[in-house]
Amino acid sequence: MYKSLKGILIFLLLPVLGASAQSDSQQIRNFKFGKVDLEEFKTTVVGPGSAAAAIKLFDVGSGRFEISRRNGQFVYAFTRHVRYRVVNKNAYDLADFDVNLYNSSGSGAREDLQNIKAATYNLVDGKIEVSKMTGDAKFTNRVDKNHVVKKFTLPNVKEGSIIEYTYSTQSDFIFALDDWYFQGQYPSKYTAFTFTTPEYLKYKVSTFGYLNVVQLRPEVTLQAFSIPATSESTAGILNVNVTRNNYYAEDVPAIKDESFITTLEDYVGKMTFEMTATNFPSSGYKDFGSTWPKLINELSEEETFGKFIRRNNIPKGYLADIIKTEKDSLKQLQLIFDHVKKGIKWNGKNTFYTGETSPGAVLTKKTGNTADLNLTLFVLLKNAGIKVYPILLSTRSNGSHPGYPLISKFNNVIIEAELGGKNILLDATDEDNVAGLISFHNLSHAGFKIDLPTVRGAWISLDRPDLSRSTVTYVVALTGDNQFKGNLYQTANNYEGIRRRGSYKAAATEAEFLKDYKAKKPGLEIISYKADHLNEADQDLVESLEITMEDQVESAGDMIYFSPFFYERTKENPFSLEEREFPVDFGFPFEDSFRLMLDYPANYKLDKLPKNEAFSLPEDGGTFSILYNTEGNKIAIRSKILIKRAVYSPEEYHALKELYKNIVRKQAEQIVFKKI
Repeated sequence: MYKSLKGILIFLLLPVLGASAQSDSQQIRNFKFGKVDLEEFKTTVVGPGSAAAAIKLFDVGSGRFEISRRNGQFVYAFTRHVRYRVVNKNAYDLADFDVNLYNSSGSGAREDLQNIKAATYNLVDGKIEVSKMTGDAKFTNRVDKNHVVKKFTLPNVKEGSIIEYTYSTQSDFIFALDDWYFQGQYPSKYTAFTFTTPEYLKYKVSTFGYLNVVQLRPEVTLQAFSIPATSESTAGILNVNVTRNNYYAEDVPAIKDESFITTLEDYVGKMTFEMTATNFPSSGYKDFGSTWPKLINELSEEETFGKFIRRNNIPKGYLADIIKTEKDSLKQLQLIFDHVKKGIKWNGKNTFYTGETSPGAVLTKKTGNTADLNLTLFVLLKNAGIKVYPILLSTRSNGSHPGYPLISKFNNVIIEAELGGKNILLDATDEDNVAGLISFHNLSHAGFKIDLPTVRGAWISLDRPDLSRSTVTYVVALTGDNQFKGNLYQTANNYEGIRRRGSYKAAATEAEFLKDYKAKKPGLEIISYKADHLNEADQDLVESLEITMEDQVESAGDMIYFSPFFYERTKENPFSLEEREFPVDFGFPFEDSFRLMLDYPANYKLDKLPKNEAFSLPEDGGTFSILYNTEGNKIAIRSKILIKRAVYSPEEYHALKELYKNIVRKQAEQIVFKKI
């Protein structure tokens, strides 16, 4: 697309009229390379980041547009200047930094690195000692014919050092600008970005994350661009209105990987840039932005999407062999769905573009990516007279889609069938998926449903409202030599059922599966194992084990202690932060139940039994309960963790943290016996 601008500037050459000076906003701080203050060696962070291995003193970037002397076209000029204080050795890796560059072998468009400077500063006897980066500390790694990584190493980095580097790049790829990150691995005292655009280029700028990023009032000035001589025109000056936008954030906390999230990219503070239009006097307004109808039309004409569906080259009699004499549409759907998910192997690749040219090719090859499987399923169901729609989505690891028409932010496709007044989500990439249950990595909560014939689409929920249930039941006896003997029963459905079935099928043999299962459960011996409904994904998976358990009991004199939750105990609270600024995303609602039926010896007297308790989240968001019963020399325990929603807001974080604090506390409590 960059080449479409070629020659445009030739018609814009104007006489030299001068240009007004352009100054930075007083609210954006300026930093000079090499000018390090003694006070910077004392910089600390108060609060959650106080134990960080490094502190980013500042990170300042700018993006602007220049005229390339090589081809006379607009290019994107990016500059970054960053300075860190290294607190301890865990941040020594900051001494190595990379700059990634892309070159198009086809068009000749490229990115170039310029003006690299770097240095290390150490405080020696109260004076700043400077160690500059030398030429032999620069390396080039060619990843492939298009990608190059420039690597740099700073010298003399130690605890207490300040390191600094600055560089510039120039890129022909003005349609694809790199994101700017206000937040990173280490806390930052100050980060800012200035984005300056000429009136001929229009960009949509979006900020993401949970930071307070300040945007200053835009500044419009006149800038003179020097136009080089070409074979078609002489050199000259182009005077253009440019708009400067300044953004900054102060005292930015580090972004940390936490429990129950999609991907950190959904929560990190950053800024993205999308070209939406050009408006050159010589060529007029050109819209590069998209609309949903435009996006759907493009997909409809795409060889590996819309045209793949329309080819419909299913072998004669193929569908009849699947359905046979079945007349019920819902049962037909199930037969077709089972045929695809069991008969065509997913190659592990997520995409909404097929790798094959037609459904017939996929059925012949019996393997393919997500689009191959799900769009072939689409065609088979449509041929059976069932109304179906493709649904574009972004997987959890790919991050949330921003919600506006941007095809590049999707990376997968499933389908929806409308049948009997119900909307049924289908994903054929896992043979343990059932109708209405898509793979966990697709649970990004929203997908874009497309009706190709009417060129319409709408966002729909991908959440499954019913619970994924897991129940663990121990029926055991405590022996006189402090072993537990008896049976363990495990039942699981929905996503927990998929996880358990996946663990079993991933092992080469049942013996290997049981070996892996025992590895995390010291003292467990399995005498026998049986799994019911292992291959019936629409049924609860039921596992029955005859077991013995050792090393679960502690004794002191005539006192016997043990934790009744055995291997199911939650030992740590997954919510450890004082504050959390982004949602808690479990992916799906669930219910985990635990039961214990225990017989103990007649010469053991129950000395202490934990008390019954129950805890609830606000607004009926979930519960945790534990109930103890005794009768004779028997103890029965029933406990349940119920999380009713897939996602909880940051405001609900403290309630979740408190709930899990009580789970950890109660599951750690012990039953105490006294020998008599």
